[in-house]
Amino acid sequence: MFILGITGGIGTGKSTVLDILKTEYNAYILEADKVAHLLMLPGKSAFNDIVATFGEDILTEEGVIDRNELGKRVMSDKGSLEKLNNIVHPAVKKYIMQDISEKQSDFLEETENKEKISLYVIEAALLIQDGYKEICDEIWSIITSEAIRIERLIASRGYTEEKARGFIKNQPSDEYFISNSDRVLYNNGSSEELMTAIKLQMDSVCHTG
Repeated sequence: MFILGITGGIGTGKSTVLDILKTEYNAYILEADKVAHLLMLPGKSAFNDIVATFGEDILTEEGVIDRNELGKRVMSDKGSLEKLNNIVHPAVKKYIMQDISEKQSDFLEETENKEKISLYVIEAALLIQDGYKEICDEIWSIITSEAIRIERLIASRGYTEEKARGFIKNQPSDEYFISNSDRVLYNNGSSEELMTAIKLQMDSVCHTG
């Protein structure tokens, strides 16, 4: 089972890359943000620690964490954001490592009853910073020009140009992603061009393997 990490800044098109890997290469996709949301639900590993740290007033009437309210608090306070990250990120990583272990066991089993996963893809904005190099066989970074990223964020999320530039400015540079990756996908063209670029990389991965 090949474990591939996908990362990159906001607006680079990571979701499109995941869709292509899933559709064209039957990849199993695990998005760190979605795992984080799962682990913040009542009864899950991060829930109690978050409530203990930030107080019960972050809960809705239904007793679930109000992510919008929590987000407002941590975005305006760097210390609070660090506290939240120190709760959520290790929990997400633990979940992913357990899931990989289970999928690898299924892959090695001599049985026809379970679908065997040969390509396991982890997507996370902080893949490099959170130490996933030790987990992934390769890390790919998606790189897109700032102008295109801004255009996409305005169209898909309704951001103003100023807000889009602010998000991009607060993230690591292209050079950071490039220097910490095994491969780089440049996503400045059409989806067809991106699909071709992914095929070239996947052909190389298969040949290397």
